[in-house]
Amino acid sequence: MKNDNLTHVDASGRAIMVNISQKAETERKAVAKGEVHLSQGTVDMITGHLAKKGDVFTVAQLAGIMGAKKTAEIIPLCHPILITHVDVNLEIAQDFIGVEISSTVSTTGKTGVEMEALTAVTTAALTVYDMVKAIEKTGKIHNIRLVEKHGGKSGDFYQV
Repeated sequence: MKNDNLTHVDASGRAIMVNISQKAETERKAVAKGEVHLSQGTVDMITGHLAKKGDVFTVAQLAGIMGAKKTAEIIPLCHPILITHVDVNLEIAQDFIGVEISSTVSTTGKTGVEMEALTAVTTAALTVYDMVKAIEKTGKIHNIRLVEKHGGKSGDFYQV
């Protein structure tokens, strides 16, 4: 049974890595976002740079960059690609109590960087949790999503 909508499944339903050898190299960019909901006390600890493990935002930013670079090692059917730029930004949220995370990943290549952007946000969010879990185990990671994609055959994508 072939499903034309699932690119990582062959005609017999087996998992495959998509063949990108015939695709053209284009500039590609993806933006992802996510949230870590925390107590006000934990947010105050972060902004006061009082976490015992170090600067929460700096460590999470570096972890997010590393996560983007390691995506093909942890997501089975992702192609290893040459990433040309990764930016991970963390800030205290304005719409909820916690931390907002965004990542932008770019490349010039045959496949997109959506998974790398999502992995960067996820890794940064997990790192925020790890950095504060000694004082708050009830933090919640929410709403990790792709918000923009540019380049490639399917063109641009935007989501709020």
